[in-house]
Amino acid sequence: MEKRTDKNSYTVIFAIAMVLVVGALLAYLASSLKPTITENERLEKQQNILYAMGINENEGTSANFVSTDDAPELFNKYIKQQLVVDYNGQATENDQAYLIDVKKEQAKAKDGGVRQLPLFVGEDEKGKKYYIAPIRGKGLWDAIWAYVAMDENMIVQGAYFDHKGETPGLGANIKQRFFMDDFIGEHLMSNGTFKGINVAKGNADPKNNDKTDNEVDAIAGATITGDGVSAMIRKDLKLYVPYFKNLKQ
Repeated sequence: MEKRTDKNSYTVIFAIAMVLVVGALLAYLASSLKPTITENERLEKQQNILYAMGINENEGTSANFVSTDDAPELFNKYIKQQLVVDYNGQATENDQAYLIDVKKEQAKAKDGGVRQLPLFVGEDEKGKKYYIAPIRGKGLWDAIWAYVAMDENMIVQGAYFDHKGETPGLGANIKQRFFMDDFIGEHLMSNGTFKGINVAKGNADPKNNDKTDNEVDAIAGATITGDGVSAMIRKDLKLYVPYFKNLKQ
């Protein structure tokens, strides 16, 4: 009986030791991979911002980023300022603004805190300025987000949309070029008032010729995802209106 008890004790001790070893290995792997994950996130954000202002490798109907090798150099070349904007439209320069987590800032605001609003000022070879804002919302299944490039009048100059888990062939098509390009030229303001852009099912302008109607055509079979895009634009981009009004003063 005593020998059996000793054997059981050794088995328990061995199992505990193995759990501790595995836990230590997982912690080590997580710690060692963190810099790589952080670097990948940094490069992805740079690619997204550049894409929105038209610095990309699009071919035909395909949407393609600049390469991760080229992204840092191009980001430094075209992004002239990184700003953090407050609710009054006052802006402070911050060269790490692209690392601000929009999801965390939204949560902070819900808890009564002051949300930081990142904004990136880009300039192309012709001297044209772009104001790129990151926004985040909710689709049918999970998070959706975007980078929207605007001019000083809050007219959209480009956009990049993405999602975490929308339905392939339906809501997931928000990251397809045919949808993203529809936003180019769309007005966010109407007679001095912010209206946003409504992703409208069956609107009267399927070819999107009217850029002042504050609407783009919806993706067939993706009504809830489209509603999420509309709400995301309306909720988040509205926060930047004071900044653009200050530009004109």
